[in-house]
Amino acid sequence: MLKIRGLIPREYQEIIANNAKNKFTLVVLPTGLGKTAISILVAIDRLNKIRGSQILLLAPTKPLANQHYNTFKKHIEGLDEDDFTLVTGEINPKNRYLIWNSATIIFSTPQCVANDLRNGKMNLENFSLLIEDEAHRCIKNYDYNYVAKIYKEQSKNPLILGLTASPGSDIIRINQICSNLGIQEVEVRTRESEDVKQYVKELKTEQIKVELPEKFKDIRIHLHKVLEKRIEELRNRGLLYTKVINKRTFIELQQKLMRASFSGNKHFHVLKGVSLVSEVLKVQHAIELLETQTIHSLKSYIKGLEADERAGKTKAVKNLFKNVDFQLALAKIKNLSDDEEHPKLKKLLEIVKKELRKSTQKILIFAQYRYTVDKINEELRKLKIKSKIFIGQRGDKGMKQKEQQEIIKEFSEGKINCLVATSIGEEGLDIPEVNIVIFYESIPSVIRKIQRAGRTARLKPGKLILLITVKTRDESYYYAARHKEKKMHGILQGLKEEFAKKNKKQKDLNDFEI
Repeated sequence: MLKIRGLIPREYQEIIANNAKNKFTLVVLPTGLGKTAISILVAIDRLNKIRGSQILLLAPTKPLANQHYNTFKKHIEGLDEDDFTLVTGEINPKNRYLIWNSATIIFSTPQCVANDLRNGKMNLENFSLLIEDEAHRCIKNYDYNYVAKIYKEQSKNPLILGLTASPGSDIIRINQICSNLGIQEVEVRTRESEDVKQYVKELKTEQIKVELPEKFKDIRIHLHKVLEKRIEELRNRGLLYTKVINKRTFIELQQKLMRASFSGNKHFHVLKGVSLVSEVLKVQHAIELLETQTIHSLKSYIKGLEADERAGKTKAVKNLFKNVDFQLALAKIKNLSDDEEHPKLKKLLEIVKKELRKSTQKILIFAQYRYTVDKINEELRKLKIKSKIFIGQRGDKGMKQKEQQEIIKEFSEGKINCLVATSIGEEGLDIPEVNIVIFYESIPSVIRKIQRAGRTARLKPGKLILLITVKTRDESYYYAARHKEKKMHGILQGLKEEFAKKNKKQKDLNDFEI
């Protein structure tokens, strides 16, 4: 008989786990409130009930799968060490075949499992529980969906447990996640839930607003003129109809026009439209950097555009450089001195210095772009602050997994007390508890906002600091994410009630038949 050891489940964890033992369940719980403990409770129950069965836990990255492997091994009593196995793509497929058929609890990434299922090297018949962590990824063609589909077809005793801090705020997306996993029950808690409150540490949230300097506003005027002209031309060509004008609008339009072009539509308006949308996206990005990032980031981006223009890479870049307003904007950007940085950077440095004077603190700073991360880190180190960057693996300057793990270790041990991270720090890696999380910019994604904020106030009180440039996309993104979070909880509560009605109706029907 398997038991839990070294871990006393909280009341809400036991309630959620008891409900998840019998139904395909989606658990939505803020980061740091113990989703893994719930999965351990359900796993123990399945293995005790269905002797000789196996369990598969999937996580989107190898480090996160490894984290679950270590946690399960630590807290489940009654299994040998060999019963817990971490499977990665680095293991020879022949050896993986033996593992799939022998280990009791297997931890892996969805890509690795999906590949072996497609190649007929794995069968899920004997698996009595499938756990999919970061279940908000269960959309479109992500391998989580394929594995869940095959699992439901092959398993003799199927049960699925999906775990996430946030599935998003789009009801279509949430329904798609539930459909892909075959969800029959939704368990959702917030920091304000009655049975969670006593376990939640205080989280202070502080907004710090800065004004965009007049010189920046002047540059923005020129860039907006370039933007408006391109948008007007897209409308005149009958390619743009929507009144909603944002980055997503143009990304979707670009995809639509590219599909039309690839399928053989070489109409002049389509080809010209592709170029115009490319120009719009480039100018929008420049405005975003100007409004929310650093002048260092903007100048780095402009240098890249200039290199593309000299190389004659695309018509879009050539057309931009022919525009008078674009040239005026470039000249004014280049005339900005090193002292004329974005006011958020100066404010950030003041905050970090002030907070680190108080006591030994760990500060995690999130920024959207790598060149912003580099600049922030450079300025922090000038102040003799023990800071390092934490970025993903992509690109020539990407950080290998071993480097990431070494930096996390240094951060955990206090060798560095400030980590400047891109989105890699939001999920998928075991970053230790931090005292303060700082958003260098606002993000519209409720999933990412919740994951960022969840890095503090887990084991002890924490602080969340939001840097906002007024009357820019910083403000609109902040309010968008806040609105989406409220909307998400409303949708999830509605789904929970809907599933409860269905389950009651089914129970009444079964009782009647008996």
